[in-house]
Amino acid sequence: MSVIKGLNLPKPVRGVQLALIGLYIAQAIPVYLFGAALPAIFRERGLDLATIGSLGVLMLPWIIKFLWAPWVDRFQPKFLGPRKGWIVPLHLCVVGLVVIFAFLDPAKDIHLFFPLAMTLALMSATQDIATDGYAVEHLTADQLAFGNAIQGGSIAAGVLIGGASTLFFYDYFGWTVAVSIAAGLAFLSLVPFLCVAETVGRVDQALGQPVPSRPSLLNFLKRKEARSLLYFALIFRCSEGLVKAMEQPFMVDKGLSLSALGLLSGGAAATVGLGGAAIAALLIANTGLKRFLWGIGLSRTVCFVGFFVAAFLVSVSPWFLVGLSFLNTVIRYMELVGLYSLFMKGSSKGQAATDFTFLACANLFVYMLGSMLSGVIARSYGYEVLFGLASVLSLIGIVWAMQQLRSVQSSVLQLQSAAENA
Repeated sequence: MSVIKGLNLPKPVRGVQLALIGLYIAQAIPVYLFGAALPAIFRERGLDLATIGSLGVLMLPWIIKFLWAPWVDRFQPKFLGPRKGWIVPLHLCVVGLVVIFAFLDPAKDIHLFFPLAMTLALMSATQDIATDGYAVEHLTADQLAFGNAIQGGSIAAGVLIGGASTLFFYDYFGWTVAVSIAAGLAFLSLVPFLCVAETVGRVDQALGQPVPSRPSLLNFLKRKEARSLLYFALIFRCSEGLVKAMEQPFMVDKGLSLSALGLLSGGAAATVGLGGAAIAALLIANTGLKRFLWGIGLSRTVCFVGFFVAAFLVSVSPWFLVGLSFLNTVIRYMELVGLYSLFMKGSSKGQAATDFTFLACANLFVYMLGSMLSGVIARSYGYEVLFGLASVLSLIGIVWAMQQLRSVQSSVLQLQSAAENA
């Protein structure tokens, strides 16, 4: 069954897709309420930039969540189901915390905001572990790209609801109403998931993959193909953080206005998240995942070379800068559809949440490491060196990462042959 045919799937599987749409929107609303709306509201209420910048610490649970992912696989509540037993209580607690935030004052109650926000981040990151496990267990190999396109589009919708819409309602109705609306929409987004039995659409264990008796990171590392996927996750995006973190400062230094940057980032996220992810799924269906990753990786390198050229130019057209920024966003969102499809395909159904979370965290870690180094490199050597280095690393990273895929394919074929001969 192709990804395109996935649009006419039987009702039980369509129910799974609707559940995934609701789950990812439900998760994204609280995350981007804090990541996109709260910084602007804090600044409007007079909080200093250092306090606003410290919101970045709320991302920590999302980077280290692989440490407790095996516990989500091991302990499977019986009263709702292995995944629902985690997702539903955690999400209700997250919504409850958002409601509490609605009745706090962003300026006067700042001493309560951070401990409560960190609690919310921990719960939301844990919920994401279970949600990704559910996705891995309910998407067949030929539905993975379509399923991850759903994820990309749903997250973009969550960005618009949790971020842009909250700011809009805040301007007209104030803090309490705006945050209460976000909480209500986050709660309603969970309804499709509640209406689908967890056994519906569940995929059996893949041929040749060992079923662990006790999910753990060690079980993941024992698998040769899993180790190759981990190397791939660490290598493929090693250059991206270098460019993305300095993209907007570079645009400002080249004369682009803040309002133009705001419209650009918001428009690109909406366009790519809601449309580009679907295009990525169709490309994967028609060209194959390996060719798609080669194509998106080489396109990324060309884009980085564009930034390198722009850094050398004394005078550069704003439209050229806008085009580079939009292209970078397009490539990044489409790339995630391919990467997450690959990670889900390589995750064992016996410990789906653990495997996928480990790969996703490795991918995010190397991206954030590049982001942290980018400012130091740009300040010390200039944008030209930064973007030139990113271009070279991007090309080397693609070639090296794709070699790891060959190791993955070789290991999988050996496992399948052994299983068939057993």
